[in-house]
Amino acid sequence: MMRGKLSGCKNIAPTSSIRHNGRMGRPKNFSREGVLEKALPAFWKHGFADTSLQELEKATGVNKSGLYAEFADKGDLYLESLRHYLRKRQQEELLTTEPLGWKNIERFLKLGPCSLEGQKGCFSVDSMNQFALLPPAAQEIVEKSRTLLKELIAKNVEAETSAMKPTVLAEMILTFFTGISMEQHLKVSKATMNRKVDDFMKVIRKL
Repeated sequence: MMRGKLSGCKNIAPTSSIRHNGRMGRPKNFSREGVLEKALPAFWKHGFADTSLQELEKATGVNKSGLYAEFADKGDLYLESLRHYLRKRQQEELLTTEPLGWKNIERFLKLGPCSLEGQKGCFSVDSMNQFALLPPAAQEIVEKSRTLLKELIAKNVEAETSAMKPTVLAEMILTFFTGISMEQHLKVSKATMNRKVDDFMKVIRKL
């Protein structure tokens, strides 16, 4: 008799499992995509370390138990917000338009550091400011994203005539992109940013 009782209990989640308990409750009244849409601006504004659970609850309209039923912890929510951002941005498309060349790079520099979800700059670049504090999986995503951008930039450089190695120029261009993405947080006009890109492109084309 005791064996039967134990057997019947073996599939019950431990009481310490917040994630499982949340899923065993009433059906959720929010979408995962909707939570990511609202969590992203909060992380973008405060950064990973300084975004509190209370701020995430307020931003998403979902309480702690609901969030932890969908995401393992704050690190997991940040990771998925980063993935959500990278899916939405258009930077890769700007660098793959045919024909490849300087025009793609210029568009990338002018349109890549865009305002998304009411924020300025590039969320991936902003994540680098607190890189050591990010979950390892988020660090890996940021690194892979920058590697991809550098490869795409190099392909556009290869399509043009340049005395300098495409990979070296790509690194310079990506560094410039990082800088102007950060400057988006300052009160710099769009015309001023475009002028900086135009001046930079004049130099790059000569290398």
